[in-house]
Amino acid sequence: MVHERVLIVEDELTQITLLEGIVSRAGFAVEKAMSGAEAVRRLLDQTGSKIDVVLLDLMMPGMDGIEVLEAIRPRHPNLPVVMLTAHSSINTVVDAMRAGANDFIVKPASAERIRSAIEASLKTNAFVGEIAPVSGQMTSGMGGQGLSSLVGTSPAMQKAVKLARKAAGANIPVLIEGESGVGKEVFAHAIHAASERGSTTFVAVNCGAIPENLVESILFGHEKGAFTGATERRVGKFQEADGGTLFLDEVSELPLDVQVKLLRAIQEKEIDPVGGKQSVRVDIRIISATNRNLSARVAEGAFREDLYYRLNVFPVLLPPLRERRSDIPALTEHFLTQISEMEGVPRRRISADVLSLLESYDWPGNIRQLQNALFRAVILSEGETLTQADFPHLMGQPLPMPARPTENHYSAMNTSVEVMPQGGAILILHGPDGHVKSLSELEAEIIRLTLLKYDGRMAEVARRLGIGRSTLYRKVAEYGLDQPSP
Repeated sequence: MVHERVLIVEDELTQITLLEGIVSRAGFAVEKAMSGAEAVRRLLDQTGSKIDVVLLDLMMPGMDGIEVLEAIRPRHPNLPVVMLTAHSSINTVVDAMRAGANDFIVKPASAERIRSAIEASLKTNAFVGEIAPVSGQMTSGMGGQGLSSLVGTSPAMQKAVKLARKAAGANIPVLIEGESGVGKEVFAHAIHAASERGSTTFVAVNCGAIPENLVESILFGHEKGAFTGATERRVGKFQEADGGTLFLDEVSELPLDVQVKLLRAIQEKEIDPVGGKQSVRVDIRIISATNRNLSARVAEGAFREDLYYRLNVFPVLLPPLRERRSDIPALTEHFLTQISEMEGVPRRRISADVLSLLESYDWPGNIRQLQNALFRAVILSEGETLTQADFPHLMGQPLPMPARPTENHYSAMNTSVEVMPQGGAILILHGPDGHVKSLSELEAEIIRLTLLKYDGRMAEVARRLGIGRSTLYRKVAEYGLDQPSP
């Protein structure tokens, strides 16, 4: 029987021995690293066994936990990392989360807390957010097929495909706009596959998921010793995509100083690696994407106007799923086939009433939400045919969420909320005493509901609420939303 493998990174012998006993008794295979540098070497070694979760001590001599995270995240963006520390200040939590930690445990912690954190991280990696295996197959499946492989015959979809086909025929920058989850990366990959560069490399980078202090290094590369943790030379995404296509997702999230260097790279067709002494020539085709209004970002001073015009040479707007409902049956059949093949489960059928339900739902998360809803239904259902009972959240019932210790208590906290048929909610202004609630009470409920809606993804929650991530972490702590329910 194959057990998930946990890497414990801890410099104190007593602590690592204690953790090893807890983790192994919980049924996991264990590997150990007594320093940050040793952990990085192990995680970047592609010849070793796959690591499923990392238990990472924050305070270590030499290379601390934050530096370890920053070193491994570019290569392992989805690897669950649970941070261990004796320091529980909000600043420490913010620093760890910004660097890419999935969970945060204050030492000393009980065996149950550690075990549940590992199990929740594994479930979160499998279920929460974009389903990586399915989306990965969608993207790679575009190779050689191009735009003809895109699913959908609605007028809105055909209009977008027509524009994309024109874009594929020219070697110019393309800006794909559309709401989150409409399939911008899949569309970008299809444009690339249909272009003259279709047989070359397609490199995608999510600009909004990179820690701000690592954006320049990830995009342009760095030399050994260029900064703390740069233990060896690294090639950036621009050089990886040389001769092919570079897809910059969430390009609106790039810091202004990096925008300047991106503009130069596009104009001069050369880059400057961090710590490098010479520029490097690159030949790439840029496709960028955003779910935000870039012209509004320019007006706000958050995005450079000259870069905007460089990227927005050929705009393509992808319609939200609610504007192409007639494509839902075809998309549903497409995803059910993929899920069956990838998960090794029988191909599920879908009843007429469920299909009607899917077509009537507004899908605020668009195609990604549909994909995830079908994935959950297939994995959790027990029958050969999916029924409405397998989609409780579409019926106005709470979505059964996988356990996640830092967020699973949000839904359990008391709140006055009226659930609507389309899965939305109305916030009740009055408390049990009949009086209007205080602003702080309402703010706490709004934050809790937003955390629940976006599966605890703090960056997305902060964006939707229009506040900074550090402000969000502070308010979560202030209102006790980071504490388990009694």
